[in-house]
Amino acid sequence: MNDFQFHNTTKVYFGKDQLGHLHEEVLKYGKSVLVVYGGGSIKKIGLYDKVKKELKDNNIEVYELAGVEPNPRHTTVNKGAKICKENNITAVLGIGGGSTIDASKAIAALTLVDTDNIWDLVEKKVAWHDALPVLAMPTIASTGSEMDKSCVIANVEKGVKSGINGDILRPRASFLDPTNTFSVSPKQTACGGFDIMAHLFDMNYFVNSDKYPLQFNVVETLLRTVRQQLPIAVEEPENYSARATMLWAASWALNSFCTSGYKTQAQLHALEQFSSTYDMTHGLALAIITPKWMTYLLNKDETVARDFARFGLNVMGIQDQGDDMANAKAGIEALQNFIKDELHLPTTLSEMNITDEKFDELNDKLYKANWKSGFLSGLMMPMMSFIGNFGYVAVCVVGALLALNCLNIYKMCL
Repeated sequence: MNDFQFHNTTKVYFGKDQLGHLHEEVLKYGKSVLVVYGGGSIKKIGLYDKVKKELKDNNIEVYELAGVEPNPRHTTVNKGAKICKENNITAVLGIGGGSTIDASKAIAALTLVDTDNIWDLVEKKVAWHDALPVLAMPTIASTGSEMDKSCVIANVEKGVKSGINGDILRPRASFLDPTNTFSVSPKQTACGGFDIMAHLFDMNYFVNSDKYPLQFNVVETLLRTVRQQLPIAVEEPENYSARATMLWAASWALNSFCTSGYKTQAQLHALEQFSSTYDMTHGLALAIITPKWMTYLLNKDETVARDFARFGLNVMGIQDQGDDMANAKAGIEALQNFIKDELHLPTTLSEMNITDEKFDELNDKLYKANWKSGFLSGLMMPMMSFIGNFGYVAVCVVGALLALNCLNIYKMCL
């Protein structure tokens, strides 16, 4: 196990009757707050009015940024930071899904630096070390952003998603009320739940490294729990127990405990770049790509069969087929059927009207995207220092192979 430091500073208020503590948390930092939210869902369920009354009754000045996109755009973040700077706002409250909370974190960081563009921080053109205090109120069980130190932002102009991270971005307090998730549609509930599973896959369940028993077994238990409870939440939207379990599982999937001691790889999230290009829900894109990614790896490298077999047996509950390869294939098939039959989600990109023509456009954008060029250039410079031009050529070849692998996996999703 690698050396690590674990320090999660988020205070969690969990349950139905915790909103009365909101003003206490805001007033720790000042008497003004930017409330960040997406569409009109928080108004429809009455949460908007409750929050505003709680803040106003305690003489807290409220500013608003509405309309945060499902893949929060860097221009929206820029707009939010502008409001904070102009009004000397002292805290940011994100209400909604992970996109809203991620946008709130980015706004908090951008407010305290001398630039008006969050992408300057993403591309490390401008250094940042501080941020306004962030508070979070998730209304869907999904990203776990309410206890995480990272945020992801979409730059539609570049066709890429990237972000910033640091402990200072971790929300100071998060309010997790399962009843706030009752109105989430079955489709969005399913997408959010699969995002939880993908975080767990990426954090340490499917990683090419040693598996440390404590963290690994916690992750497997979380996966099995989500597999059992998510269909209940989809079919019974006001089942408090299922909703509460999903909401808490989302937080645990990304609160740094499960990754302690690991060098995480996040392969699925690295592959999932097309949701911002096509305004597709992030969790849906992950649901489409995950079984294809597993099939691709299994066909390329039989050594992954043992991990995929364990997943099939211990998480998906398949019958033992007698050997790892058969169990791995059965596990992948069970996952695909789970997505289609129990979550009622599309399982191909073509169902989302993403054709070969659109895919070629996406692939071209991926070649030009910052995540790839930044990754390769980051490798290139130190390698060139040691092995000269041969290293440059080798890295270019590796980069081409990586891009080709992505292309092949994406084609399997059509």
